[in-house]
Amino acid sequence: MAGKVYLVGAGPGDPDLLTIKAHRLITTAEVVLYDRLVGAEIVALIPNSAEKMYVGKAKSLHSLPQEEINSLLAKKAKEGKVVVRLKGGDPFIFGRGGEELEELVEEGVPFEVVPGVTAAAGCAAYSGIPLTHRDYAQSVRFLTGHLKDGTTELPWDELVHPAQTLVIYMGLTGLEEISQSLIRFGMKPSMPVAVVEKGTTSEQRVFTSTIRNIHQVVTDNDVKSPALLIIGEVVTLQSKLEWHGKY
Repeated sequence: MAGKVYLVGAGPGDPDLLTIKAHRLITTAEVVLYDRLVGAEIVALIPNSAEKMYVGKAKSLHSLPQEEINSLLAKKAKEGKVVVRLKGGDPFIFGRGGEELEELVEEGVPFEVVPGVTAAAGCAAYSGIPLTHRDYAQSVRFLTGHLKDGTTELPWDELVHPAQTLVIYMGLTGLEEISQSLIRFGMKPSMPVAVVEKGTTSEQRVFTSTIRNIHQVVTDNDVKSPALLIIGEVVTLQSKLEWHGKY
């Protein structure tokens, strides 16, 4: 029997945000490879009969190199297994999903992609921050603060725009450099910023400040990864629209 790989987005943490298709695949899989950002409650849905493999990454600490993960997916599928590659958020938004599928194509392994709620949408919604708003932001931009070469060199001049929301994934380590660079390229130091730690989970914490002071706020409150940065005037609505854990 031919195997197949399902590249599944697990969402940002709250298991209630799983799609129906994702839930079905997770609970019937024969092999599951899952990442660090997949919530414990979602991992608990994997059946005991499944072969369960943790292949998470934290900064430069990888339990398995990316190339080995790619090869393992192909190998397990060729054994005739139904393989779920489970990723936090959405697999095509800073999830390396494209890299993994390229090898499957080369190996002739069939696959499907199951989108998930990306961290930007989930964390913003659970924090009471609309990413777009007719009065504040007519566009939103998703960026990663940790590039493949380990730097945080971003197109700073394109990011300073009065009616734009910036959402930065993996920006905690380079937060001081990000803040200073944006100010250097013209962002007003008073621009509102939110940091959402462990968004959509029962441990969610949200801190708001300005681009000038956010690094100090994060340091003072010992904010840890996973955390998402939201930069823009829409952040001013957070205190008015917050609801998670409030009602």
